[in-house]
Amino acid sequence: MPRPITATVHLSALRANLRRVRALAPASRVWAVVKANAYGHGLLEAMKAFSEADGLALVEFDGAARLRDAGYARPILMLEGAFDATDVVQAAAQGLVLVVHCAEQVDWLATHRGPPVDIYLKLNTGMNRLGMCTDELPGLFSRLAGLGAVRSVSFMTHFANADLPGGAQPQMERFERAVARITSVHALANSSAIFDLPETHRDWVRPGIMLYGGSPFGDRTSRELGLQPAMALESRLLSIQSLVPGDAVGYGSTFIADRSMRIGIVACGYADGYPRHAPTGTPVAVEGVRTRTVGRVSMDMLTVDLEPVPQARVGARVELWGNTIAVDEVAHHAGTIAYELLCAVAPRVQRRVLDDGSATQDPVRL
Repeated sequence: MPRPITATVHLSALRANLRRVRALAPASRVWAVVKANAYGHGLLEAMKAFSEADGLALVEFDGAARLRDAGYARPILMLEGAFDATDVVQAAAQGLVLVVHCAEQVDWLATHRGPPVDIYLKLNTGMNRLGMCTDELPGLFSRLAGLGAVRSVSFMTHFANADLPGGAQPQMERFERAVARITSVHALANSSAIFDLPETHRDWVRPGIMLYGGSPFGDRTSRELGLQPAMALESRLLSIQSLVPGDAVGYGSTFIADRSMRIGIVACGYADGYPRHAPTGTPVAVEGVRTRTVGRVSMDMLTVDLEPVPQARVGARVELWGNTIAVDEVAHHAGTIAYELLCAVAPRVQRRVLDDGSATQDPVRL
């Protein structure tokens, strides 16, 4: 039989989180972000769950082709734009919307002789990652609008600190100054701005982590935000050990028992995508009861304290994250973010997709 670790994706939760976006930004259209295999939840599964979104957004051109091959007919936004001139050809053929963030991408459009494409001109308003300098906008907009390869020009930017009070204000002011004389479509709000900055909602919003049940904030849980966890990572106890005071656990002996205690060994490790740097005390649930990890996470196993679960036996169900243990909690203890954990679930982990109570077991290619 296969190892007992399973990642279960709940399509009903994905749909509920999309409805939450609609409730928060009712006047905006929605680009549902599905990059990185829909944050580890499965691209085609996300396509199904987000059928009511106005469009999907990602960075991978092979992923965009998979969506079109699967029958997805709504707009698809390529968040990093073209990587070479052949991507412009694909965009024209498959009706993809291209982000333009550098001069080379403009040059590829200028030499394109096929059907025209819609573009989003990305402005660098302070993130200093991707985007055109706002001072260049008047001349750049005129050039793009005059290209036969360009059907329409919309505008976007990306906020570095929308999760902090007032953090997006300098970028918003820079964006407003840059586009003040140009009438166009705007797509600005990421997940945190959707919650806290209604003035950024504009024509389109671009939710990412909130669609998957993760919180974009460090001080508010997904439950407090009205989001539902869309992935549950679960396994089983492989073994149980009894410790006496002074016994050490795992590589490096980083945990030493100060009393007699029972520990459980779980079939989950960093090769499954669980963070190796998660310290002793990271929350976990055994048979629905909250407890903690002890010792260092190894490649295939981790160890949990069974004191709160005296009835636990070999084969007991363990939730690494899901309904009882929020993925944000695990991420916080491990010094990372939920995005990383969700995207890092390994291919060797069994996958299930639940859709309103009906399950499909492997082989499911997520």
